[in-house]
Amino acid sequence: VQLQASGGGLVQPGGSLRLSCAVSGGGRQSIYGMAWYRQAPGKQRELIAHITSGGSIKYANSVMGRFTISRDNTKNTLFLELNSLKPEDTAVYYCNRQVYWDDSPRDTWGQGTLVTVSS
Repeated sequence: VQLQASGGGLVQPGGSLRLSCAVSGGGRQSIYGMAWYRQAPGKQRELIAHITSGGSIKYANSVMGRFTISRDNTKNTLFLELNSLKPEDTAVYYCNRQVYWDDSPRDTWGQGTLVTVSS
């Protein structure tokens, strides 16, 4: 399975971005839960959003109310809408297959996409 995240960039505080994650290989992706992680400079990778195969969604407290996860199963693509961005949201964002919030990610990490929030 290949995971390709895209859509990152430089944005001012308060701005918005939409990230995408294309999943290829591994058959029908709709049977899997999917997750977004991020890793800020000097910090561990953290789970920030998750969507189950049935569409149940959970967020980390740090992004709740500002980020929105969604998926398009017809295109094997996962999305993350980032709104009201803060400098502390600066990180490399990654996606992965993950059945439930408390499970471990299934696949080798892709390259991720860098989000930089700065004025």
